[in-house]
Amino acid sequence: MADTLFLTGRLAEPALRNVASDLGVDHQVIVMNIGVAALMTTRWIARRLEVPPGVDNIVIPGLCEGDVDALQQATGLPVRKGPADVRALPEWYGREAVRAELGPRDVRVFAEVNDVQSLSCEQVTDRAQAYRVEGADVIDLGLSLDRSWLTEGPKVIAALRERGLSLSIDTLDPEHIRMADAAGVDYVLSLTPDTIDLAEELRATPVLITEDPDDLDGLDRMAARMEQLDRPYLLDSILAPINSGFAASLARYVEVRHRHPEAELLMGIGNLTELTEADSTGVTALLIGFCQEVGIGAVLTTEVIGWARGAVRETVLAAQIMHLAQRQARPPKHLDSGLVTSKDESMRSPSEEELRAMQAQISDPNYRLFADAEWLYALNGDRFVRETNMYAVFEQLGVEDASHAFYLGKELMKATIARGLHKSYRQEGPLDWGLLSFPEPRREDV
Repeated sequence: MADTLFLTGRLAEPALRNVASDLGVDHQVIVMNIGVAALMTTRWIARRLEVPPGVDNIVIPGLCEGDVDALQQATGLPVRKGPADVRALPEWYGREAVRAELGPRDVRVFAEVNDVQSLSCEQVTDRAQAYRVEGADVIDLGLSLDRSWLTEGPKVIAALRERGLSLSIDTLDPEHIRMADAAGVDYVLSLTPDTIDLAEELRATPVLITEDPDDLDGLDRMAARMEQLDRPYLLDSILAPINSGFAASLARYVEVRHRHPEAELLMGIGNLTELTEADSTGVTALLIGFCQEVGIGAVLTTEVIGWARGAVRETVLAAQIMHLAQRQARPPKHLDSGLVTSKDESMRSPSEEELRAMQAQISDPNYRLFADAEWLYALNGDRFVRETNMYAVFEQLGVEDASHAFYLGKELMKATIARGLHKSYRQEGPLDWGLLSFPEPRREDV
């Protein structure tokens, strides 16, 4: 039977061997000639690795820089980046097969560009293309009430259509609806009982709403009118903000689905993500889970307020997660951790006993930094420092070189943040902020 080859550095070797032995997979371990595994790059590995016989795939540390393609070409074997922390290998193995199925989704995402009248054509197209890169299916052009867009609108819509974007217009004004429809938008948000007659002349698919969201009979009549016209439509019974009828609005969606089992439904989730002072990731996940269960196949989101920045990308990922969770009849847990941002599932760190054993292998003066829920650690061949305060750690290190002091200060601050938030800290590696993570400059980049 073929083996998985795990690569690591000298300091992580004991931990890797212990964890790998419990994985239940045939494996071999190669310890590269480097202390900290995260400092390896895929090209560095490719120049030095000699693959032993009996190996059919390779797993390298998750923090290794570079694309695995170079290593795959050099070895002729599939190469994967494992987790950032070797102690997460069991969970990583369990999720790998699941993650391979992540991608399809049932919920389409309408991403709103707000107040388009105040933006130039270039600004609108830039934002629209950015939303498309983040996975948006439809770009919604949001109009404010205080300024006409009848002159500028056709040009902007034409520019967006040239880029192959699917579009919707977000207005209740009949003149702007007609303009946008003639210019080529695909959806109209929205028609009401007062404007439903426009449906006969529109090419675009309308979203139907009522002035009073509780008027579901009125929504029924509008839907019946569209059926008579043999035209597609979407129903929206309006998501209300918290303390403005939120719970009742969820019940309305369930009732609308009961009355119209085959109809397409849309929910404007921005009414919660924008009006709830909380990180939008969790709010989005909850709402998309509701949509998945009820069969609401389209949502409208936006990114106006700071805590909702990134909501489009969050919504796309949430839709993928909830689709897979429903298909597998399981809670949306351990499918993808991208929506877990400020907190980690667990704080992974070596024990003090493991750190002291590690120190026994070190002979050089370079400091290795670690953090757990209680302590900050710094160790090299001569010193083992354990403190709760980063300044108390630094004062015992005897560092005089300014650049080295800057580096250690940066790492100790990062370790302090990780300890405060119960996040896993890894020297030379960025903290894990889920889908909000960003690459951290390394010393050689400065």
